[in-house]
Amino acid sequence: MSPQLDLFGPAAEPDPAAKASSPAERDAQLVELASRLPQPIRLGTSSWAFAGWTGVVYERPLPPPVLSRDGLPTYARHPLLRTVGLDRTFYAPIPADEYRRLAEQVPPGFTFLVKAPQMFTSRFRYESREPSPEYLDPSAAADLFVGPCMEGLGACAGPLVFQFPPQGRAITRKPAAFADRLAGFLAALPRGPLYAVELRDRELLAPEVMRTLESAGARLCLGVHARMPPVDIQAAAATSLGPGPLVIRWNLHAGYAYEEAKSRYAPFDRLVDEDPATRASIATLAREAAARGDPVWIIANNKAEGSAPLTLERLARAIVDPGSA
Repeated sequence: MSPQLDLFGPAAEPDPAAKASSPAERDAQLVELASRLPQPIRLGTSSWAFAGWTGVVYERPLPPPVLSRDGLPTYARHPLLRTVGLDRTFYAPIPADEYRRLAEQVPPGFTFLVKAPQMFTSRFRYESREPSPEYLDPSAAADLFVGPCMEGLGACAGPLVFQFPPQGRAITRKPAAFADRLAGFLAALPRGPLYAVELRDRELLAPEVMRTLESAGARLCLGVHARMPPVDIQAAAATSLGPGPLVIRWNLHAGYAYEEAKSRYAPFDRLVDEDPATRASIATLAREAAARGDPVWIIANNKAEGSAPLTLERLARAIVDPGSA
C-alpha cells in the first residue's frame, strides 16, 4: 500500500498539533452537536472524494482521485460522520481485499452502507441494454457481493442496499409478481447482514412488496428522489414492517434530474437549494427510531441541497432541536 498523503495541511507545517485534526474536528460547535445526537443515529455522505469540501471536511484542496484513495481516514474523524455510503459498488463488484482496505481506515463503531451491484437489481445491463442474467439471482449476489462484502468489512458492515432502478411498466403493473420473485431472492441470501431495498417506482410501494420485506426481515430504504413520493409517505407505506432499523438515503432535490442537480450544485461547497420539509420529516423519523432504540443510517448526497456535509449539519441540528428544522 502506498504511503497515505497528509491531507491536513502543507507538508512543511512545523506544528504537529496542526496536522492532528480536520476543520470539523476543531469546530467546537460541531463537536458539541455530535455529543447531543442520539447514539443509534449514524449520519454520512454517499462518498468522500469531493475537492469542494475543503474547509468543511478537508484542510486543503486535493483532486478527487487522491481523496478517493486517501481521504477516508480524515472523513471518518468528522464529529458527525459515523457512516458512509459505498456507491461505486453499484456499478461493479469489488473484492474482499478492497473492502478490508477501507475497513482498516476507519475507527471502531464506524460502518459502511453498501449498495449492491446493479446487475442484481436491473433487468438490463447498463452498457448494452441486454438482459442481465444475474437479475434477482441470489447465488450470484451471495458469491459476488454479500460474501466479499461481509468478509472484508466485518463489524464495519452496515446495511446492504439493493437499489432497484425503474423496472418498467411490465413489472410495475404487477407488483405481486415482483414481490414473489423478490421474496425468493431475499430468502436465499446469506443470513446475518441487514438487507434493505430501495425503489424507484412508486407503484412498488405496494402491500405485497412490504409483506415480502417483513417476511425476509429486510427493511425499506427510504429514498428521497424525484421519482418517489415524499419520505414520510414512504415511511407510512412501510408501517407494516414494524419497529426496526431505519435506513434513509437523501439522494436528490425535488424537481431536478441527477445531471441537472450535479451541474447546478458543483463544486458542492455550499447549500444552494435547502429542503426544510424533507429535513423535518427525516429528523422526525430519526428521533422516533432512536427513541425506540432502533439503529438509524442516514446518507445524504450532494445533489440533495448542494453540499452533503452541510446538509447533515442542518439535519443534526433539526434532530436535536426540532424547532430549528
